[in-house]
Amino acid sequence: MTAAADGFRMPAEWAPHERTWMAWPGPNPTFDDPEDLAAARIAWASVARAVRRFEPVTVVCGPGQTAGAAALLGPDIDTVERELDDAWMRDIGPTFLTNGRGELAAVDWTFNGWGAQSWARWEHDAKVAAHIADLAGARTYASKLVNEGGAIHVDGEGTVLLTETVQLGPERNPQWSREEVEAEIHAQLGTRKAIWLPRGLTGDYPPHGFGTLGHVDIVAAFARPGVVVAHSQPDPAHPDHEVTKEVIGLLKSQTDARGRRPEVVEVPAPTALETDGHWADYSYINHYLCNGGVVLCGFDDPRDEIAAGIFRRLFPERTVTLVDARTIFAGGGGIHCITQQQPKI
Repeated sequence: MTAAADGFRMPAEWAPHERTWMAWPGPNPTFDDPEDLAAARIAWASVARAVRRFEPVTVVCGPGQTAGAAALLGPDIDTVERELDDAWMRDIGPTFLTNGRGELAAVDWTFNGWGAQSWARWEHDAKVAAHIADLAGARTYASKLVNEGGAIHVDGEGTVLLTETVQLGPERNPQWSREEVEAEIHAQLGTRKAIWLPRGLTGDYPPHGFGTLGHVDIVAAFARPGVVVAHSQPDPAHPDHEVTKEVIGLLKSQTDARGRRPEVVEVPAPTALETDGHWADYSYINHYLCNGGVVLCGFDDPRDEIAAGIFRRLFPERTVTLVDARTIFAGGGGIHCITQQQPKI
């Protein structure tokens, strides 16, 4: 039986949470310089503390790293030790599901290091989802689809956003057809309509350092049923100017699972066009919704407050908190990428 056949579905991120799960950065190819690792730990701790204002947080630490993590995290954030390779909990953690009858389940996708990329290690990370599902007391559904949590976004009413270069890319699922991928996604998430984006942001692909090959959660995300926030690059000098024009046009042309044509709220990219000699993929779309809060990526950029204002209008009942995410993006992701919600049942 599949998760959906058993009555489970993935709630939207704005549904109430039981807690947030994160993973603690350890020495690995992403953070192979001690100064980079120290900076990453400070950045991860800042996000954890921002989320903790709104809900409980548990951070998974590598063996022997709990004491150092606790010193930065503070006393009101829980820790647990498990073997880790990297620290991107959105991607290595389980995708939690509920059934409306007080039961929790989780999808354990197959993880292969974002398409078996040369810098990635995943011997331990491939097992993290099962560990966390067990700790949370969730019934686990193992999927053979190579997929990550940052590669999906749902509206809670049957619609899921996907990216062709991720689930259909030869690096992950070379033998799967679009129809087979959709069927597996729907069977695990309880969705019934997929909206496919052609690709992600330019900086998310080689040779731009660490990247996911096109995760959707840096490009577009549901803000509520029928409303999508989408990354917009207003500067024609950046290749994402054309990329985001195409994505936004596609989103406006689609219908969701309930037949609605989505309202697309464009969120302009930060003014920085390059970082470390590569095209920047800084994006405010990679935010995290927690109980009563929006934790939003900040970049010490003039458009930080513009983005915060957009999110305050979208979520008037939530407190919007900007957290500097430049160090996180240097490692290949953002705030959404390092958090994973466990919904209330």
